[in-house]
Amino acid sequence: MTSGLRAGQLASAAGVNLQTLRYYERRGLLERPERTNGGHRVYPDETITLLRVIKTAQRLGFTLAEVADLLAAGAHHHGRTDDGLRLRAEAKLAEIERKIADLTIIRESLRQAIDAGCDDVLACAASPGCPLPFSALVPPAGPGAPTTRRRRG
Repeated sequence: MTSGLRAGQLASAAGVNLQTLRYYERRGLLERPERTNGGHRVYPDETITLLRVIKTAQRLGFTLAEVADLLAAGAHHHGRTDDGLRLRAEAKLAEIERKIADLTIIRESLRQAIDAGCDDVLACAASPGCPLPFSALVPPAGPGAPTTRRRRG
């Protein structure tokens, strides 16, 4: 292959860096490119679109594993309509809406703490009027459960 884009040209055109290209190759999101006689990687022009799809899907909240599934589903339908994208998008939307609900609760708790003038987190937590839901966020320890966690390492 002599036509196409070298890695630097592709990375620049798609708005990613060279390490991203190599990482996507290792993850199987990009096919291994052909090489010139001099050993330079040469990618087909369509790879720009593929990279933009990957980055857009990530921006929409899809993980790289989910992006790989989306790409695989698209590659295997051979002209048949596939609800894969629609169903995955609906599931991702539900996940995002749950996160937004959680973040809304967190925002309101923080606003209440600010309005209450909480300056000392330990004093606030010990106060019955503390607006932060310390006890609601920590499950009660069962009998024999450790009271602290140790880091392994």
